[in-house]
Amino acid sequence: MKHPAIQLASALCLAACALSAQADSADAAAPDAGALAFPPPASSAWPVSANVTLANQYISRGFRQTWGKPALQGGFDYVHASGFSAGTWLSNVSNRYIENGTLEWDLYGAYAGSAGDLGYSATVFYYLYPGAEYKASSTKYDYGELSLGLTWKFLYAKYNYTYTKDFFGITNARGTGYLDVGANYDLGGGFTLNLHVGDGRVAGAGNNIWNWRDYKAGVSKSFAGGWTGAVFYTKAKGATNVYDAFGTGVANSAGVVETSNPAAGSLVVSLNKAF
Repeated sequence: MKHPAIQLASALCLAACALSAQADSADAAAPDAGALAFPPPASSAWPVSANVTLANQYISRGFRQTWGKPALQGGFDYVHASGFSAGTWLSNVSNRYIENGTLEWDLYGAYAGSAGDLGYSATVFYYLYPGAEYKASSTKYDYGELSLGLTWKFLYAKYNYTYTKDFFGITNARGTGYLDVGANYDLGGGFTLNLHVGDGRVAGAGNNIWNWRDYKAGVSKSFAGGWTGAVFYTKAKGATNVYDAFGTGVANSAGVVETSNPAAGSLVVSLNKAF
């Protein structure tokens, strides 16, 4: 989820104890996968490309996946001239945010095309969090999404639909949706203005307490040699107060159960290299 991430049962436990809790959604997920992914254009001579990103933190759909710590991310993409593509993307995550989780691994396949200024795409994602599980309910964090997207000049709109039974630790959440609209406006000189608004609706009886919206504004700058730098400010807001104080409920090495607000406003700085 790029790329949602929300842990229902754990946050419910905290809510019962502290009257507030939290979790996330994956932007989680992939190129959409990560909060930042810059897959380079592939050529007919060499249709496989790679990318690596270093960021001060990983934020997906408005939520802090690395608990405010740095993130190292990277992926590979295969793009065929017909419009079909496939790829994979990885990022470290925090086990303070995802119980027993340290890695997000995204797999995806897509088809994209255009008609004049109108672009369209369909992508199937599957997000893996090896070893991550909410022990209290034996619910894994792995889940899958179908994404349909449209672009027109510098504007875009995309809708992600969860086709698996579970959604990032929330069970019986098939049908969860995430609407992503925004703009990537060329400012000239290699600078691009990046704007985004997202709206997440978690499906399933009683799961709408996890609904949220998120916002992002920033600027990216491309450099020679496949380098891209970016800085943006992002923030999420839940439909209820369940995101105000979140933790997995598992004590750290000092015996303390850490909590945080992963939806709080954050500044992200990143550097990407495309190969």
